[in-house]
Amino acid sequence: MEDTYQVIVVGAGFAGLSAAKELGRKGVRVLLIDSNNYHQFQPLLYQVATSQIGVSAVTRPIRSVFRRLKSVRVMTAEVAAVDVVNHAVTTADGDTFRAQILVLAVGAVPNFFNTPGAEEHALPLYSITDATMLGTSLTRLLDQADREPDVPVEVVVVGGGPTGVETAGAMAENIKFVVTKYFSPELAARCRVHLVDMVPNVLNMFSSKSQEYTRRRLLTIGVQLHMGVGVTDVRADGVTLADGTDIPSRMVVWAGGLKGGDLLAGSGLSQGKGGRIDVRPDLTAPDADGVYVLGDAANITDATGAKLPQLGSVAQQAGKWAARNIDADLTGGTRQPFKYVDKGYMAMIGRGAAVAEIGRRRLQLQGPLAFISWLAVHLALLSGTQQKVRALFSWLNGYVLHSPAQVVVGGTERRAAGQ
Repeated sequence: MEDTYQVIVVGAGFAGLSAAKELGRKGVRVLLIDSNNYHQFQPLLYQVATSQIGVSAVTRPIRSVFRRLKSVRVMTAEVAAVDVVNHAVTTADGDTFRAQILVLAVGAVPNFFNTPGAEEHALPLYSITDATMLGTSLTRLLDQADREPDVPVEVVVVGGGPTGVETAGAMAENIKFVVTKYFSPELAARCRVHLVDMVPNVLNMFSSKSQEYTRRRLLTIGVQLHMGVGVTDVRADGVTLADGTDIPSRMVVWAGGLKGGDLLAGSGLSQGKGGRIDVRPDLTAPDADGVYVLGDAANITDATGAKLPQLGSVAQQAGKWAARNIDADLTGGTRQPFKYVDKGYMAMIGRGAAVAEIGRRRLQLQGPLAFISWLAVHLALLSGTQQKVRALFSWLNGYVLHSPAQVVVGGTERRAAGQ
């Protein structure tokens, strides 16, 4: 099937969506392909999993984003293969599409680091499907525990980065407020959340001051910390740590990192750290002309050569910058090296508690002011007015009244370990 597209963008995450929008505004003929018909706001997936926010607040139909950009065609399809030489993609249905320029913004997949049993028994948290699956499993685990008055409920979260910290903090606060309110104080007293990571400190990319505040806050809300020790085995009934500690658990949440997926592995492009593509400063693949790689699929460097983290802000800015370079490719201009505007880092720990290190100079905030800043920034980043309104209502309802956005969540359940 021949096409008339100038650009094909594979993936409608932060990077792919931003690139397609910028190109659409310039009238470039774009085909945007994603296996889902919605864009998901990944930084808030842990809140979906812990019933703090509804699915409709963090997802937006892709076609609604491009309804006024007529040069962009949105297609819901699974991409089975990419041909970086001929700038072609082939879908699972067997259709092939070609363009002058190919943009791979295909995201990533959970990295279990070859930990025995992790892929079989742990629950990842990278997609809306993962989030609803985790939420469903957690709710049913609590329902079951309510019928077993003598059985402790242990949840293990693997990964001390922002996702792991935010998930562990949200679960601990749910135990304190929601489980006590919706079930019983007795059940809440039997619930524990463990946070495990092989690095010695939580939030490794943050300052020591932010790390210490986060550590104290997590301990205050009841999170059991196991830092500086990795997970060597995940079983149906618990996990084993490198120091020999055994934690019985019927639920293991994996927030331990990401890697490039099978589509990148089969692309023929040279893969770097984490299975991602080490892109040039202008965001193009080093061994394929006219191919850009963005977002979690790419290892991107800043002006000093330092690797940039896999953050939504990096992906969004890279998508916009790539669109400018693509426009230059199509019009005979010159590509420019990517210049990242460092907006800093943020992590939510719980109600009224967060850490923020803002801007390149890292203005440090902890506590309520960081909490408000976190809410404001994430509200601004959400795509769509309806999504912003739903999120704001959920936050006001949850943080003020301790009334969760949704106690019953849908989605296919992957049964909690041991059930």
